[in-house]
Amino acid sequence: MVAEILCVGTELLLGDIVNTNAAYLSKQLAALGIDVYHQSVVGDNQGRLRDSLKNAFSRADIVIMTGGLGPTYDDLTKETVAEYFSLPMELHEESKKRMLEYFARRGTTPTPNNLKQALMPAGAVVFENDTGTAPGLAVEKDGKVAVLMPGPPFEMQAMFEGSVRPWLLKFSDKVLVSRTVHIAGIGESAVEHRLKDMMLAHTNPTVAPYAKQGEVQLRVTAAAKTREEAYAMTLPVLEEIREAVGEYIYGIDVGTQENAAVSLLREKRLWIATAESCSGGLLSKRITDIPGASEVFRLGVCAYADAMKVKVLGVGQDTLDRVGAVSEEVAAEMAAGVRRLAGADIGVGITGIAGPSGGTEEKPVGLIYVAVDSERYRAVEKYLPAHRQGGGRDHLRYMATQMALRMVLRALKEY
Repeated sequence: MVAEILCVGTELLLGDIVNTNAAYLSKQLAALGIDVYHQSVVGDNQGRLRDSLKNAFSRADIVIMTGGLGPTYDDLTKETVAEYFSLPMELHEESKKRMLEYFARRGTTPTPNNLKQALMPAGAVVFENDTGTAPGLAVEKDGKVAVLMPGPPFEMQAMFEGSVRPWLLKFSDKVLVSRTVHIAGIGESAVEHRLKDMMLAHTNPTVAPYAKQGEVQLRVTAAAKTREEAYAMTLPVLEEIREAVGEYIYGIDVGTQENAAVSLLREKRLWIATAESCSGGLLSKRITDIPGASEVFRLGVCAYADAMKVKVLGVGQDTLDRVGAVSEEVAAEMAAGVRRLAGADIGVGITGIAGPSGGTEEKPVGLIYVAVDSERYRAVEKYLPAHRQGGGRDHLRYMATQMALRMVLRALKEY
């Protein structure tokens, strides 16, 4: 069956709130084997909501809606759905009871508009809300299905996982399994050049590229009757991808480079330390964001001032005088220095010009050097964006850490 996601809320249209619900629901519906071809957002206006619902049902069998279930006058999602299906609104006694108990526990009295949330289209399946006051519901009539859930993401996700997903299973005749191949060190166009014929040839599983900051992901998706069968179908395709771009693959289904790095460091029982200038500690943050990082991360130094590079990391003053702080040599000495200082197995050094000022013709904004130092692998790489200003300060910092993590993973292959 085909589903469409319709999110309700003027705050979404104004950009006051990021629509994370659509991304979450797309992933969940894909995992259930329910196809999604369209998503849309509509404000809290009954006329426009009515039109959006009609358009959605012209394309889909199931419309999954979030938002507009609250107690205020502009929360009209249930009423609009009831009108579409020509159903009267009725008081759902169990929802009223739960709502009164909720307010009693809080020591407050509900206002009349709170009880509006207990009104449901006649015959609706009601989903309890264990994290808020607005129940969800589903209406099924004439081959069309509407599923309504609250707008707040934590309420919606809890309801979907606890009640809606099991209810939707009856509409799925297949299971989708997606595997993600994580690639770094090569651009999206180069990946497509190597794999285009294979991508076009495969229809089940499908292979689709996704460009992210500093890396490329390939999504391999198979459809089958069971999860085990679909998983098995992905394996030969993954092997084809390895043969084509294997030297750039840093993992499959690993999430991020920092996830992969921490996992390998733990597996190999190695310690890492970082010395950062232009990245401002972002590399150490990304590593320590991962659970279990305390087993592998020994020290992080953020040394902006040249004097601190000398005093703390042991960078040579003569090196700084000769080639400057943003140089291959200083990056290498920072990596070696922090490794020595921490007694770590792998040291990383990052230096560069994140801008927007500070660049020169010889050393423009965006110039970055990253070094990795270990007993088995030593390397320095240069990054210089093709466009002026390099996408901004935050982007340059992120790209520096992407390059650093890629080099760390390369170093780990030597152990």
